[in-house]
Amino acid sequence: MNRELNPSLWLTAGPRARIFGHHTRLALAISLGLILAAIPASATLGESEASVTSDQQHIKSEHRVQEFQNYKVHELTTNGTTVREFVSPQGSVFGITWQGRSTPDMNQLLGTYVNNLQTATPAQTKIRHLRGISVQTKDFVFSNFCHMQTCRGSAYVPGLIPGNVSVEVMR
Repeated sequence: MNRELNPSLWLTAGPRARIFGHHTRLALAISLGLILAAIPASATLGESEASVTSDQQHIKSEHRVQEFQNYKVHELTTNGTTVREFVSPQGSVFGITWQGRSTPDMNQLLGTYVNNLQTATPAQTKIRHLRGISVQTKDFVFSNFCHMQTCRGSAYVPGLIPGNVSVEVMR
């Protein structure tokens, strides 16, 4: 199965081509281009905490861990971008945030959840003034916003968030 995010599917394929107008397609292309401006990233959403360590070694980033009562945060910094991985007590990555000069590689960060970006309906997708995109489905929430050489965003799986942890910790 090909997991790579393919913006051409969003811009030319099927009913989306008829639903999205020219300006909306342009905004989507710009947003996805920013998302795909790949710098090395870190662990994969929904996978084990071990993926944080292996990726940290691979990209040679600074690595810091903060432990809270109900979750851990692994913070990886490289090339002016900081990625935070939120790990449940069961050891799975339930959320990821980023902030820096560019958006990390979403194919690596999201793993199989990258398919949720490709298959999101227009009703689940919002373009934010040519600079950002958000997608919300019942199984996946994603947002990315870039302005003035600063990008920030988050992705999480609601079903993996520990019951006693608020989504607000990832903001």
